[in-house]
Amino acid sequence: MIGGFEIPTIVFLLLAVLVIARLVSVLGRKTGQERPTDRYRPAAGTGQASDNVIPMPRVGGDTRPPAPVPVASDKSAEDRMKGQAPAGSVLETGFFDIARQDAAFDPKTFLKGAKTAYEMIVVAFAEGDRRQLKSLTAKDVFDGFARAIGERESRNETNETNFIGIHKADIIDAEAKDQTARLTVKFISQLITVIRNKAGEIVEGDAKQVREVTDIWTFARDLTSTDPNWKLVATQSAN
Repeated sequence: MIGGFEIPTIVFLLLAVLVIARLVSVLGRKTGQERPTDRYRPAAGTGQASDNVIPMPRVGGDTRPPAPVPVASDKSAEDRMKGQAPAGSVLETGFFDIARQDAAFDPKTFLKGAKTAYEMIVVAFAEGDRRQLKSLTAKDVFDGFARAIGERESRNETNETNFIGIHKADIIDAEAKDQTARLTVKFISQLITVIRNKAGEIVEGDAKQVREVTDIWTFARDLTSTDPNWKLVATQSAN
């Protein structure tokens, strides 16, 4: 025994002091290579750092997430139709009414399509193509075309039409009523048309004369439908 302590006890005390000193030497020193603490870092391998961001509370204890940034709305019907028709005219009002219900409506785009449809219908009627006519016209108009074709066929006559082109086309009326848009177009076209009998003789028209024809046609579209196509619903010849 030494000074009241047994030798084994002294040995254990010395060992404890050595262990503590060793731990302090390893853990207690700063080397300058430590990484900063990041408690919001996603688990390794998730690759979703941006998805784990948590909205911080607002001032005043409101813990709701920030409101989404509003997306810029489309231009108003008035802005989109500006300059498409004389200011203050009935036509401009009609454009406004259609544009308010159809965000994709554009008079210039419509007119381009109407010109194509006009030529297709004129040629289909001359050739007696009922299938083409049915796809482009409303029932009443189709029935009228089909009846005229049938009468021509019953007389064994043929219609030969050479479509030269459209000289001018203008939208002259527009309206949106009962969720249906209607646009009326005045076409001035140039055609060479002759009617031949069964023997091939010309009974009407001149194969060498270009005629200027003026037609006033009305197209319509259901504004509640996802079908963007317009159909011919009325025809009128000015000459």
